[in-house]
Amino acid sequence: MPFFRSLKQDATTRDVIEQRLEIFRHLLPANELILRGPSDLTAGERELIGTYVSAKNSCTYCYGGHAAAAAAFGIDPALVESMVADLDTAPVPEKLKPVLRFAAKLTTQPSRLVQADADAVFAAGWSERALQDVIFTCAWFNFMNRIVDGHGIQALPEMYAERGRRHAELGYMTQFESLLANAGSSAGH
Repeated sequence: MPFFRSLKQDATTRDVIEQRLEIFRHLLPANELILRGPSDLTAGERELIGTYVSAKNSCTYCYGGHAAAAAAFGIDPALVESMVADLDTAPVPEKLKPVLRFAAKLTTQPSRLVQADADAVFAAGWSERALQDVIFTCAWFNFMNRIVDGHGIQALPEMYAERGRRHAELGYMTQFESLLANAGSSAGH
């Protein structure tokens, strides 16, 4: 149950976004660029990073929806579960393991990141731009995990597959176009 009386019992991130359109109309385009813009990382890999970050933060709401999105991009759900349980033994491509380790450390111990953490990502064949995309993806999910958990929004497991499908098929801006259009038309009122 949400912490806010103004939110309905089955509130989602959409409800929070709708309440604070003056903020999110600026953030949603960045979200779209971070998760769907040009990158050496595929959209599925960015969803996988977000799922891993959400697992590290114990944000079940974001974990469930974005694990489903990763699956919609062809990532095996069993891989996601094994990655969360033990990254070292999970059947994650070796090239992605340093990326996920970097994201986990940035999430749980950001002040302990060192050059060796970045160098491991570079040694796996990723560019500086790709590492920036990892950082932005990680930061976005940490931000949204706090928005969700701070509002007391609970996971509705029966909705994960549909949320994941929408994330994969529509991206992020398209899902909120009607809200954003209304925000633009009522901005002067």
